[in-house]
Amino acid sequence: MSELPFDAYYDLTQIGEVAVSPTGDRVAFAATEYDQAADEAVSSLFVAPTDGSREPHRLTSASGASAPTWGPDGDRLAFVAARDRDAEKRVGWRDRDDEDAEDAEGEASVGPEDDEPTDSDGEEPLGDDGEPKPQVWVFDLALGGDARQVTERDEGVAGFDWSPDGDRLVIESRDPTDEESAYLDQVREEGSPIETTRLQHKVNGAGWTDDVTRYLFVVDLDDPESDPRRLDDAYGGGAFEDISGMQPTWGPDDRIAFTSCRLDRPDDTTVRDLYAVPAEGGDAERLTDGDLTHGAAAWRPDGEAIATVGSDPDDPPAPSEVFLVDAADGDADDRDAPTSLTAALDRTIARGSGVDWVDGSIYTRIADESRTRLVRVDPDGDVERIFEAQGRDRAMAGFDVADDGSTATVVFSHPSDGTDVHAVEVADLDAAAEPDSLRRLTSVNESLTDEFPMPEARRVEWESDGWTLDGVLYHDPDIDPEDGDHPLVVAIHGGPMSYDEPVFSFGHAALTSRGYLVFRPNYRGGTSRGREFTAELTGKWGTAEVVDIAAGVESLAERGWVDPGRVFGHGFSYGGIAQGFLVTQEPDLFTAAAPEHGIYDIRSAFGTDDTQIWIEAEFGLPWENPEAFDASTAILDAGNIETPLLVMAGGEDWRCPPSQSEQLYVAARKQGVDAELVVYPDEHHNIGDPDRAIHRLEKILSWYETHDPAVEDADGTDGE
Repeated sequence: MSELPFDAYYDLTQIGEVAVSPTGDRVAFAATEYDQAADEAVSSLFVAPTDGSREPHRLTSASGASAPTWGPDGDRLAFVAARDRDAEKRVGWRDRDDEDAEDAEGEASVGPEDDEPTDSDGEEPLGDDGEPKPQVWVFDLALGGDARQVTERDEGVAGFDWSPDGDRLVIESRDPTDEESAYLDQVREEGSPIETTRLQHKVNGAGWTDDVTRYLFVVDLDDPESDPRRLDDAYGGGAFEDISGMQPTWGPDDRIAFTSCRLDRPDDTTVRDLYAVPAEGGDAERLTDGDLTHGAAAWRPDGEAIATVGSDPDDPPAPSEVFLVDAADGDADDRDAPTSLTAALDRTIARGSGVDWVDGSIYTRIADESRTRLVRVDPDGDVERIFEAQGRDRAMAGFDVADDGSTATVVFSHPSDGTDVHAVEVADLDAAAEPDSLRRLTSVNESLTDEFPMPEARRVEWESDGWTLDGVLYHDPDIDPEDGDHPLVVAIHGGPMSYDEPVFSFGHAALTSRGYLVFRPNYRGGTSRGREFTAELTGKWGTAEVVDIAAGVESLAERGWVDPGRVFGHGFSYGGIAQGFLVTQEPDLFTAAAPEHGIYDIRSAFGTDDTQIWIEAEFGLPWENPEAFDASTAILDAGNIETPLLVMAGGEDWRCPPSQSEQLYVAARKQGVDAELVVYPDEHHNIGDPDRAIHRLEKILSWYETHDPAVEDADGTDGE
């Protein structure tokens, strides 16, 4: 059995957003690759024909690229990237009169050197780190050539959409006042103070928040020299807008839908309403009722209605649902209230899933019995599960459908085959067996899957507290779990409102190729089984998930598959949180554990992380309901810790602050328990750059081996 080298991480490619062209003949997708020399992730764009007639064609190879979006003509592809300034904007007669005057004096006007960052006076807009800000670029695939930069916003562009006739774009961008610009310039200087009066004073990955307002602007593509026109009543607001954005969507009747929160205390709620504004400007009309979080809007082709994904911020375990919103351009008093089309389904819309209209029906993905699957929703509320050809041995990580309803693209993630883009005719989505039209268009990780052993996966079930639960068990293809006495890594999903299904994972392969079984349990509190299942853990952390995970491990040991003396903890975010409860309540379960980026004292986390709204919805306020906070705080039972702990954190993780990991680490060390703390200084609530991702895997594997009683030390004695 050969081991997957950690350095092979640099050969990994991860598929991101996919967008199929309006006529279904091509698909564009973003793929993240890793530059070993620069130690950074690079996101590039590719295009492939959906008939599979040739390999994908790389469109970009430098700088990041995201949000590929086809123009309505199908020949132009727009995207967002923080690239070096377009040469067309750096050279030429930018200001003919001024340049003529300077030339007459023998002082020709020139731009800055390419390696000299600029930040004002009409030069390239730069970010806090001196890098270019994200702008919209457009490829003309009929003419060929490089992409053309079509926006030049000092604060960058966060989102955009095409007009139906393709001559304009709507963009979303921050627009600071002079006073706000002065403040931004100040805080970008190292060591300058942060000044804020906002309740949501920081957001993970975005940093400290400020009072700058986001607006929608209309960009005239036929007149590149004209300034974008601001739609003054199309402005944003809300606690998490820094990461959710306004999600502008241009409708067929020249109105633009967007989301915003305009309640009295927008930082004290996650409500986002849907608005519509005329593209030529004017008043924006609120289309929803101020009580739900709306997003992922899609206009019905007739412009009379909009489908959105909505969730109730005051009812955390409630599934998100597809809503039909009356968007008829007329008297607001005659407008019908938004209607849920999937309320009877009792299944949440899968995280990151959008909604697509095809022949009068809506296609979206749901979380259903521990898998992501496709459904067709009719406006009368009928919901049909479709695409049985997906099976249960792979996950649907992405979906898009052509405007003409001919072709869909699907991203499948398979434990041993990788994650790749596929195409299928929409008419074949009802087929029970795999249709002939289903074509694999990419093999982005072929070098890895061909050279190194990729895991096989099986679904397993067990009983816990009256529930029949399930999970995924990964193993090396040369290992039969039923042979028995294998070391086990219990990899616990985050959320906790999430679920595990068979997927391709470099981390899984690194573990299984070294002889471990990897067990991913779908414990109560996760999604995919309806509201009751999720509510089992709401406001009661450290209860149902502890029982369920321990019961799953016991079930595998009773089958003789697992050595109960070689069970190791693993998990990120809530996967780290759950380990905190497991090592304090089930101290004999894990031989060693590696909780990452977790919370272990929610009372001290309140206000120091960015989740105060979510925590209040689930637990109340710590000064009003202290018993609930204490009951769900693992650190209060830290006296029970006996398990060696590798505690890992991000230095700038504002979802699960590093101070939480420090508390758990100190509690273990205070009692003489073997523990180590690893903090990645610049890392947010994520895995990090490739060198850090590799270092993380090396540390975790080393920690397990150090404490594995079956692994001999260099001096010939058994490990601790």
